[in-house]
Amino acid sequence: HDYLWRVHQRVPARGVIGIFNRSHYEDVLVERVHGIMPKKVCSERYDQINDFERMLADNGVVILKFFLHVSRDEQKRRLEERLTDETKNWKFRAGDLDDRALWKQYTAAYHDALRHCSKRHAPWYIAPADDKAVRNLLVARTIADTLDGLGLRYPPASAEVRALEIK
Repeated sequence: HDYLWRVHQRVPARGVIGIFNRSHYEDVLVERVHGIMPKKVCSERYDQINDFERMLADNGVVILKFFLHVSRDEQKRRLEERLTDETKNWKFRAGDLDDRALWKQYTAAYHDALRHCSKRHAPWYIAPADDKAVRNLLVARTIADTLDGLGLRYPPASAEVRALEIK
């Protein structure tokens, strides 16, 4: 299967809200940073992602993409907490330290993905995420504002329901 197949299989049905934690963007981040994917292929994938998201938007899918930006200092604090707090040990993997050593490369890869793939039909929202309460408020407010802008309404009751009488 192509790299977008697993995402396309999970696109929610009309009228359903879906949330992806991680996505097809990993394919232009991790593989790029680790040298698995040539730069030319990465560039082609930006176009493919944009086409994919355009097709979804053209078919009524509203796309909101959030980049939860954690500072290097905050990432260090969270990784240390995963080692010292036994309730968070399960979140830690040694590979996290290898990836942290590639901070500069990941930053460049994120910058390129955001720059190439933030489109009117599928914008990226960058949320500062060092403070989880602030992050949550910004994400929730963006989602709520988007839903409000859709002009959604409850479906009308059927004639049978309207004719019912509660005694």
